[in-house]
Amino acid sequence: MKILAVIGHQGAGKTTLICGLIPILRARGYRVGTVKHVGPEVEPDTPGKDSFRHREAGAERVLLYSPRLAALFWHHQGDPVEEYIARYMDDLDLVILEGFKGAEFPKIEVYRSGEPLAGRIPVLAVVTDRPARVPDGTPVLPPDPELVADFLESALLAS
Repeated sequence: MKILAVIGHQGAGKTTLICGLIPILRARGYRVGTVKHVGPEVEPDTPGKDSFRHREAGAERVLLYSPRLAALFWHHQGDPVEEYIARYMDDLDLVILEGFKGAEFPKIEVYRSGEPLAGRIPVLAVVTDRPARVPDGTPVLPPDPELVADFLESALLAS
């Protein structure tokens, strides 16, 4: 399994790129999963619903299950995301993280405006359709999911 973090400032187009990459990579035969970084104030469950009430009552884990989808909620004490990726996504070819700019995974930056992160944070490439000051030798790719998938196949998935 390979892991890639897609980083960039808010509104840069990270989600758009990831949603464009997933069907392309799947069509090329890769099994893909994603992890979205959110702030601690984000509540992934719905307050007032039974599953939320189960957690409030003290359940260590709550599995929300239907014949079509499932979600597992649990409280943790800042356990590293790597632990959960290994536990729940180890059978995939690629796990794409949205965010996690401080993590030690290979990264690509989606750049739209402001100061690029590349140069302060090591990246495999910068995806942009705007002029950007990036370190010498850093590939700059257009925001075309097919071309980014080509790059990922050669730079990350082939190794």
